[in-house]
Amino acid sequence: MTAEAELRATAEAWIADDPDAGDRAELQALLDRAFAGADGAGGAGVSGDDAAALGELRDRFADRLHFGTAGLRGVVAAGPNRMNRAVVRAATAAVAGWLHAAGPAGGAVAAGSGASGVVVGCDARHRSAEFAGEAARVLAGAGIGVHLLPRPCPTPLLAFAVRHLSAAAGIMITASHNPARDNGYKLYLGDGAQIIPPADAEIEERISRLGPLSAIPVTDSGGPLEVQHGDEVARAYLSAIAKPLPGTRPELHVVYTPMHGVARELMLRAIRAAGFQAPHVVAAQAAPDPDFPTVAFPNPEEPGALDLALAGARALGADLVLASDPDGDRLAVAVPAEDGGGWGMLTGDQVGALLGADLLDRTAGAPRAAERLMVSTIVSSTLLSKITAAAGARYAETLTGFKWIARAAHGRPGSRFVFGYEEALGYEVGEVVRDKDGIGAALAVLRMAASAKAAGRSLRELYDALETEHGVHLTAQLAPRVASPARVMRGLRAAPPRALGEAPVQEITDYAAAGTGLPPSDVLRYRLPGARVVIRPSGTEPKIKAYLEITEPVTGKDLDGPRRAAAARMAPLSDQVRALLTAWG
Repeated sequence: MTAEAELRATAEAWIADDPDAGDRAELQALLDRAFAGADGAGGAGVSGDDAAALGELRDRFADRLHFGTAGLRGVVAAGPNRMNRAVVRAATAAVAGWLHAAGPAGGAVAAGSGASGVVVGCDARHRSAEFAGEAARVLAGAGIGVHLLPRPCPTPLLAFAVRHLSAAAGIMITASHNPARDNGYKLYLGDGAQIIPPADAEIEERISRLGPLSAIPVTDSGGPLEVQHGDEVARAYLSAIAKPLPGTRPELHVVYTPMHGVARELMLRAIRAAGFQAPHVVAAQAAPDPDFPTVAFPNPEEPGALDLALAGARALGADLVLASDPDGDRLAVAVPAEDGGGWGMLTGDQVGALLGADLLDRTAGAPRAAERLMVSTIVSSTLLSKITAAAGARYAETLTGFKWIARAAHGRPGSRFVFGYEEALGYEVGEVVRDKDGIGAALAVLRMAASAKAAGRSLRELYDALETEHGVHLTAQLAPRVASPARVMRGLRAAPPRALGEAPVQEITDYAAAGTGLPPSDVLRYRLPGARVVIRPSGTEPKIKAYLEITEPVTGKDLDGPRRAAAARMAPLSDQVRALLTAWG
């Protein structure tokens, strides 16, 4: 059988087993276009006009979406290498089997019994509600109770609900801040945090062993194993995170954008419950819209994503800009420039350092203050570790991802988690939500900004004070596209660089090897005099990521000189690291 004939047979078999009529029709139309000029065997005669359709068909069947520690994520379309009902059905059947295998705690009971079940939620992306419904029906078909959250909802509410409802797991249909064409499937365990190995590999293995999708039991919606929750979960969440501070405070004038996502309603309720003035909401981005029409890329880190919010802030003379990503788990913060001449976004590392320092100050007089645990990752700035040491608290460094940050207190007896962050605008304040929570983080930023304004200071001045005490910490990130991230990592290991950015490499840590104190991971860290470079492949794109940090000591209160020196060192370091990565890629 030729490759084209095999592809045609594989596609036809998938179409026959696909549970969704629309997806079946979409694939059939693609198949017909791809082989419009072929002979009866499907092995010859494909015209140039059909080449694009054939290429698309090949890509859809070149592989299938694999279940990893981020669950599933991909373009919404028909076929095994895309996000669709068939893929969601297979993943959920595997999750259900995995939960059953875990024993009585695995969730194979009715949600209404108060014993377990699985929480299911979704954002407002294309087909999110449909995929959430499919997951619920498969779970119920496997005899597992389902807690359905109101649709749509932010991801932090789902993560909170898992523990609040004493569930065995949670499934969130979201692609976070990916492009509009994407959707995804995130799995939380009963501890309220995202899955970690070996659970992901065990579920992936179960998916590979599934038989026909038509043999998977699926119930009708609204059956006895489904519990549709109302507003009570959101009220419990708000009660836990939105505690007003005593006393009076100055008014903060805030501009907020939910970036066409699902966080607006809960964010506004949280701000009101915490006693703050309602923000000005960017009207053009206020309602959920899966097409994200006003931004090229719905990620607040991307250039231009905050343009509408910043324009509103300038017009209103605001104190602060807050921005959610589409599923509400990340938070961007922008502030006026010190000279009043413009606005700029704080980096995730700057917000992480500010929040960490503020929370350490607020908990300094608490019982067991020395047991407070502050957490960041191996790719984030080292500034938080120095702030923590000066406060006499504990610090932990994890691999990237909140699945690790949320569990950082595990194996550290006597530690009490207070705060964790990663540079990609993710913050976990306390343990109400054991994941990044852009709504809880927004309240922490507002409390900090209000206290600063009452003292006649700005957030920029607070950050200046941190660098005056602990030194300048300039960070940057590179993410060039490469043909093979794996080849880049192999090349770096085979021929380690001896110098980077005109400075010698003093130490190399390979996190794939044993002895680092962290789970094995495909990450390399290079230490240089007053600098650090961390390199890892992207988990979702053909990119290689590099995280750079330059530190400079500060004498007295002069920050300008050390900041200029750090910037001057960053430029050649960035250029050389980029050249190194693209040379191997």
